[in-house]
Amino acid sequence: QVQLVVSGGGLVQAGGSLRLSCAASGRTFSSYAMGWFRQAPGKEREFVASITWSGTGTRYTNSANGRFSISTDNAKNTVYLQMNTLKPEDTAVYYCAAKHLGSWSWSALRDGNQYDYWGQGTQVTVSS
Repeated sequence: QVQLVVSGGGLVQAGGSLRLSCAASGRTFSSYAMGWFRQAPGKEREFVASITWSGTGTRYTNSANGRFSISTDNAKNTVYLQMNTLKPEDTAVYYCAAKHLGSWSWSALRDGNQYDYWGQGTQVTVSS
């Protein structure tokens, strides 16, 4: 079965960096897109970034643009979220998700309901 195993969260001071990893297994993911989402306490889940395994491109939410970078290591079936210049408002539980592309659009990849598989969350806490 499909497994997405997330790691790399933790506590960091504002301005610091963290790299999240999401190791995917259970199928061939070449026809999938991967997304990172986050959910802060009392808030709805929100899109952070997305990427296709085929290298079509990447997309970011406005608040992550220029600070976060999503990438894949196809040999390791792993997707990364490099987060730099972290801010207290980045504090949340971060999740990775996989979506079979089929008929897709970049706007659809911003919608968590479009994803087929989810990993467990990892807590990211940014102190001021």
